[in-house]
Amino acid sequence: MNDSYVDKVLIVEGTSDKRKVKRIVKEPVEIICTNGTISITKLDELIDFLEDKDVYILVDADAAGEKLRKQFKREFPQAEHIYIDRAYREVATAPEHHLATVLLGANIDVHTQFLENC
Repeated sequence: MNDSYVDKVLIVEGTSDKRKVKRIVKEPVEIICTNGTISITKLDELIDFLEDKDVYILVDADAAGEKLRKQFKREFPQAEHIYIDRAYREVATAPEHHLATVLLGANIDVHTQFLENC
């Protein structure tokens, strides 16, 4: 987690998700990667870190992603959940224009060139 202050934190599953989203997002957003699971210790650390931030959850549209999403709904009920189309299944393989659209829909500023294929 970064020491510099940011208002928005986006939680994703994998490093490939993080890389893809990082290219698309225009504003300063802390992107946290869970690597598909999250331990109780890590979750406790996150609770403290995320206390005064806008939290967004963007996970794959599969069983593992939904399990992680449920865990975050319990622990961070105030978090905004961003959903990709089930047809794409994974954040890392979803088209950039689709990700840009869903991120923009959650009020996360994106680079406009990623919206051009909409």
